[in-house]
Amino acid sequence: MNLDAAFLTALLLSTLRQTTPLLLTALGGMFSERSGVTNIALVSIRYRADQIISATALNLLALGAPSLVLTHFYGNATSSKEVANRLPLLLGLSPLVYLAFLLVPVAWWVLFKTPFGLRLRAVGEHPEAADTLGVSVYRMRYVGVVLSGVVVCLNEKYLSIGFLNQFVRGMSAGMGFIALAAMIFGNWHPLGILLSTLLFGFASALAIQLQGTEILPAVLVQAFPYVVTVLVLAGFIGRSRP
Repeated sequence: MNLDAAFLTALLLSTLRQTTPLLLTALGGMFSERSGVTNIALVSIRYRADQIISATALNLLALGAPSLVLTHFYGNATSSKEVANRLPLLLGLSPLVYLAFLLVPVAWWVLFKTPFGLRLRAVGEHPEAADTLGVSVYRMRYVGVVLSGVVVCLNEKYLSIGFLNQFVRGMSAGMGFIALAAMIFGNWHPLGILLSTLLFGFASALAIQLQGTEILPAVLVQAFPYVVTVLVLAGFIGRSRP
């Protein structure tokens, strides 16, 4: 295998690996967003708290909570003990990578081809009309948030077990915000989310492959995925509707 073929193969595999956490997170967020709320069920649905403020508070809590838990159980504030990866690799990729891409057509079918998906979209787009037709807005939104949590938890399993083989504080490295951007750029649609996460995953993979080269300064290489996110969304937010 020549150098160019080896580089392209490594870039392809890295793109799939980097796309997987973004895809799982964006698909998970899509279910709750389609129901009309963020994935904060008790606070935003039951007590109707401001979703931006409550999400900010939970993000701040998430910054410190892992250190407290890790210190209590492992005596280390930064990481857990490394565990053996029991998931076999298929063509050099974790099975969770294939599962993530398989979830795209499944999510599309659930949202657009089932009565459940119709009700979920209805409570997000026109909750009053859905309530008039006898659809429980509260219940559907709770279900949407639970589905969101289940799919996003697959991402956490991928990062901690299928990718790093341990939990490391800060291992998401801002991927949640990139996934949020991918969800918006994909117009809250499974196929659009797939394409947008592939774009951002490719940007992250390219940055990884360029590290250690003299093509670009190291700082620019590390910032490349985030710069791509900003450029793609510039002028896009506000014009997109689910």
